[in-house]
Amino acid sequence: MIRIEILPQAEWILEELRKRGYEAFVVGGCVRDALLGRVPGDWDITTSALPEEIKQVFGRTVDTGIQHGTVTVIRDRAGYEVTTYRIDGEYEDGRHPKQVAFTRSLREDLLRRDFTINAMAYSHETGLVDMFGGLADLKAGRIRCVGDPRQRFTEDALRILRAVRFSAQLDFAIEEGTREALAEFAPCLSRISRERIQAELTKTLLSDHPQRMELVRETGMAPFVSETFPAAFRGAETSRFLEASRALPAGKAVRWAAFLAPAGERDAVRILRELKLDNETIRTAGTLVSRVRDELPRGEGELRRLMSGLDDDTLELLLRLRAALFPEDAARAEETRRAAAGVRARGECTALRDLAVSGTDLLAAGFPPGPGLGRILNGLLQAVLEDPGRNEKEKLLLLAGKFSGREKETE
Repeated sequence: MIRIEILPQAEWILEELRKRGYEAFVVGGCVRDALLGRVPGDWDITTSALPEEIKQVFGRTVDTGIQHGTVTVIRDRAGYEVTTYRIDGEYEDGRHPKQVAFTRSLREDLLRRDFTINAMAYSHETGLVDMFGGLADLKAGRIRCVGDPRQRFTEDALRILRAVRFSAQLDFAIEEGTREALAEFAPCLSRISRERIQAELTKTLLSDHPQRMELVRETGMAPFVSETFPAAFRGAETSRFLEASRALPAGKAVRWAAFLAPAGERDAVRILRELKLDNETIRTAGTLVSRVRDELPRGEGELRRLMSGLDDDTLELLLRLRAALFPEDAARAEETRRAAAGVRARGECTALRDLAVSGTDLLAAGFPPGPGLGRILNGLLQAVLEDPGRNEKEKLLLLAGKFSGREKETE
C-alpha cells in the first residue's frame, strides 16, 4: 500500500473531519508531488462536509471561496484550503462555472479536475484514491485529461496552457488525444485574460524545460496568446535559445529575454506589454534583448561605458545570457565579469553620481543654470569613463570650461 507523508497540520485537519463522520483527503497537486518525491508547496484538502459543517468543526476559519465550497482553516498561523466535494455547473466564460453543486461523492469531485495526475486523493485511512489512472500516467511521464479532453478544455480554456506548463515542469509528454484537443481548442485562449495566460507562460519559461514553449507554436496557440506573440517564434534560433536558457537562472526577465531575443527589442517589448508583465521585467528584458548581440568590451574604457548604462544586476544577467546563447563567447563573458569586478573594487567612476563634481559645484564655479549643465556633466562622465584619473574636482572643473565653450580657470 502506498503511503504518503502528510504535513502534520494537514493531517490534523483530516483527523478532525473524520472524527465527526466526514470523509476527508489531501488532493490534487500535493498528492502528485508527494508521489514524485517532491515537497508539496500547498496541501489542499477535499471533504464530504459542507462549508457550514467545516466551519462548525474548526474554530478559526476564513471564507476565502465559500460560494465554491472553499473554507480556509487556520492552524499554526498558516491557512489550509478545505473544499467540499463539488460538481461544476455550466461554464459561461470558458474559465469559471456559473454555479457549483455540492456532492457527497468523491468520484464526482475528482471527475471535474483537469488532468489525471491532479485527480488523485489520499488519506492514511483509505490510502491512495486513483480512479482515472493518474499513478500510471505519473510513472509513464504523461499528461492526460480526466475523461474527454474536449469537455475539460471547454470548461476551462486555461487548461490548454496548463498542459504545456505541466509538461515543462515535470518533463512529461502530452498524451495524443489531449494534444489533439489542445490544437482544436486553441482559439478558446482568446477568452482568457492576458494576466492568466502570462502566468502560465512564465511558469513554463521558469521550468527546467523551457523549450516546451515550442508547444504553443506547434499546437497553433500562438495567435491567440496576443497579437504580436507569433513573432516570438523564429525557427531554429528560437529553439536553440530556448534550449540554451535552461542554463540561466530562473528569473523572469532573463528567461523571457532568452526566449524573445530572436524577435528583437521592438517585438519583445511589445509582446511583454501585451501580456501585462510588470514594468521592471519589461525594462530589464528589453535591455537584455537590445544588448545581447553587441560586441563585448575589449578595453577598460569600453567596459566602463557598458557599466555606466547598466546596473550591476542587469550587467550580470547580460553576461550570463550572452554566455548561454553564444557559448563561443563564454570565456569573453567571464573575462568581462572579472574586469567589471576590478572596476568596482578600485572604486572607479561609472555613473554621474560617482563624479567628483556635481551640478551644484558647477553653479558655484560660475557656470549658468539650465540644460547646459546636464550636457557638461555628461561630457565629464564620458571623459572619466575613458580615463578614471580625470575624476578629480580641479581637473573636472577645468574640463567643464572647455565643454562649455570657454576656458574656465579654477583656483
